[in-house]
Amino acid sequence: MTGLTDEQAAAVRAEAGPNAVRSHRARPVAVLLRQLRSPLLMLLLVAATVSFFVGERTDAVVIGVIVALSVGLGFANEYRAERAVEALHEHLRSRARVLRGGALVERDVTELVPGDVVELRLGAVVPADVELAEARDLECDESVLTGESLPVRRKAGDTALMGTVVTAGTGTGTVSGTGARTAFGAIAAGLGERHAETAFQIGLRRFSGLLVSVAAALTAGVFATNLVMGRPLLDAMLFSLAIAVGVTPQLLPAVVTTGLATGSRRLTRRKVLVKRLVAIEDLGDVEVLFTDKTGTLTQAGIALRQAVRPDGTPDPGDPRGPFRLGVLCADPPGSGALDDALHDALDRTLNAGPRGAGAAMGEWRPESWRRLDAKPFDHGRRMASVLVEDPAGESLTIVKGAPEAVLARCREVPEESRALAERLFAEGARLVAVATRPGARELVESDLDLAGFLVFSDPPKPGVGEALRRLAALGITVKILTGDHPAVATGLCGKIGLPVAGVLTGEEVERLDDAALTDALPATTVFARVSPEQKARIVGVQRNGGLDVAYLGDGVNDALALHRADVGISVDTGADVARDAADVVLLEKDLGVLADGIVEGRRIFANTVKYLLMGTASNVGNMFSAAAASAVLPFLPMLPSQVLLNNLLYDAGQLAIPADAVDPEQIARPARFDLGLIRRFMLVFGPLSSMFDLAMFALLLRAFHAAPPLFRASWFVESLATQTLVIFIVRTRRTPFWRSRPATALVIAVGAVVAAGVALPYTPFASELGLAPVPPAILAVIAVVLVVYLALVEVAKRRFRTAPAPRVRRQPPHRRVHRRATPFSRGLPVRPAGVRAVRRRAPAGRGRAG
Repeated sequence: MTGLTDEQAAAVRAEAGPNAVRSHRARPVAVLLRQLRSPLLMLLLVAATVSFFVGERTDAVVIGVIVALSVGLGFANEYRAERAVEALHEHLRSRARVLRGGALVERDVTELVPGDVVELRLGAVVPADVELAEARDLECDESVLTGESLPVRRKAGDTALMGTVVTAGTGTGTVSGTGARTAFGAIAAGLGERHAETAFQIGLRRFSGLLVSVAAALTAGVFATNLVMGRPLLDAMLFSLAIAVGVTPQLLPAVVTTGLATGSRRLTRRKVLVKRLVAIEDLGDVEVLFTDKTGTLTQAGIALRQAVRPDGTPDPGDPRGPFRLGVLCADPPGSGALDDALHDALDRTLNAGPRGAGAAMGEWRPESWRRLDAKPFDHGRRMASVLVEDPAGESLTIVKGAPEAVLARCREVPEESRALAERLFAEGARLVAVATRPGARELVESDLDLAGFLVFSDPPKPGVGEALRRLAALGITVKILTGDHPAVATGLCGKIGLPVAGVLTGEEVERLDDAALTDALPATTVFARVSPEQKARIVGVQRNGGLDVAYLGDGVNDALALHRADVGISVDTGADVARDAADVVLLEKDLGVLADGIVEGRRIFANTVKYLLMGTASNVGNMFSAAAASAVLPFLPMLPSQVLLNNLLYDAGQLAIPADAVDPEQIARPARFDLGLIRRFMLVFGPLSSMFDLAMFALLLRAFHAAPPLFRASWFVESLATQTLVIFIVRTRRTPFWRSRPATALVIAVGAVVAAGVALPYTPFASELGLAPVPPAILAVIAVVLVVYLALVEVAKRRFRTAPAPRVRRQPPHRRVHRRATPFSRGLPVRPAGVRAVRRRAPAGRGRAG
């Protein structure tokens, strides 16, 4: 088979379209419609329309303009965030091995077309429906389509279905269907792209529900009171709706999305790609990081240090020595038979030549040996084997793999060989045993003769010790899950400065039930010789203990653990199935890069909470004051258009919060969304704000005898200043607040909003807004009230921060459904709703949101 040429493939693709279920594109109309979904905004527009036709045209126009500006602010920020997500999707590409013009090349999966000849290998996500021409021990996990957990064996003539995962063997076939014309594509396109909520989203939804409840109570009370006081029905309805808009967090989605989009851009510059924006906050919650060893803690620049016989003497390079046998058992260069970083690296090292192994190649040519059969490496057997025929026509079975697995299949093993292996492990070497069985005409992995050992070294990464210290300072415990020997893993820990509290092997883990494993986890740092299933079980048991868990891995054997973790982290050079299972993809496999991502997640969370606390500290208080005043004053304390304008200016100032600086102590430890804390914050600081508003009302009426336009203008300025400037106090836990320096953008935004609010009563169109110029004496009083208010908020904040929070029973996290690999959207895996992960709800009482 030669496959299609690139030109032929391009012609087919022009007719059939790209191999994608859907593409993620920023759609302005969809973003705009989301801004208009608020029933309060729709009611305001209806009320403004009625006002226009009953003669209140100035109020109607003002309200319409303010609502349009509010929607425009939200649209601009969310559309910008959507564009950021689109750019993010462009970064994440998946590749497939395809024959083009007779050459095996890698192409983006979206470029595949019917007629292409593709190669399937262990760990790959089947990129399209593939009619198999060849299949060698090929098994596919089809649970994404059928729900069946056991792999299905596929043979020549069968069809490997798009979205399924190759769990064993290899295969070659012709693409018969792409995109939505596949079985999986039809399901995915029908389900849409709904995502399950994360703990962060659940918290925001509950916060919004809290304020909507408050708004509903205020709206109903104000409306009824105004009707009782004999005010016109339309005025009562408009004022009530304006109060509701003032309380509800209209720009909360824009603030959150802007923060996440800003964070995604910053993380991309730091070589961290987040596949879904809300996963950034989950990354900031991580408390325990499980990681593999090779390439993360070590350089993955594996070098062959030496080849030795069973008695420990160097391999002289004879035809049946361990080095030459290892080369014969390695996958040939460019075969792509295995998609696993470690074993690819080992085989590449063997194929590259002796390089210090002490085994002279001489005139020996591996290609003169004919390969008759082969069993690729898998993580259950921990071995690879081949059946070869030498130039003289004699057959030989060669097995190489983990020493424990290979030695267990040997007929007899000298004690000196076992002692040699233990000594090399203790030195931190990576060891591969090589054994043979001569004369067999079939590949049988038993009754072997030990030929010797291949000794590899993989030095620690430069700077990994500093990265580990940085993670420890962030309150993150690092644990190692590895298939290596425990002595190799503990030796590495000593070199990089990672304290080892304890070690468990896969056999020991297997003997423990979940309760015993839970008890053993805090005292264990290294889990060695663990299988993929054991890795996933360890991660799941740790999560069930109430901690947020991340797993960093890039191989086929890491996929299950990536599924099970709160945050799955892979690298862009990892196996297809690993990258698909991950929430976060690193462009560089480095713990320092990961630490940057964790800090960014915490920074975004801290800034989001600032906005929430702003809404409860003063906005709720001001709206409550307006509601209370409307019940006792002979006129409305603010006109509906003034309430909406005040709210618009306030929200405009808060859009700079996502870019604000965050104090180091706020990102030193994971924080949780604590609705109870926000509720308590509202009950303390809301009444405090209302108290100053009511005091201002009294001064305006009794000391200044202010007429309605002056009263409204004065309170407009005072309420806007108090609810806006309080950000500088609630944005930091430090006391006094000036010990924390805000971002310049926030200072400018807040200053501009306050200046605009003060200037509005003096503008030519102030009378159209129902405002009158504010005399200097009243401005001086407003300044005094503002200073006293901010001082009392600072005192109350100090008391609030030091008061013990009520005890809340911790809840175990909800388990999420393990995700499965799916096909691609512009190179990014898309999981339809039926197979998305169900993210767990964060346990209550896990920390303070502020």
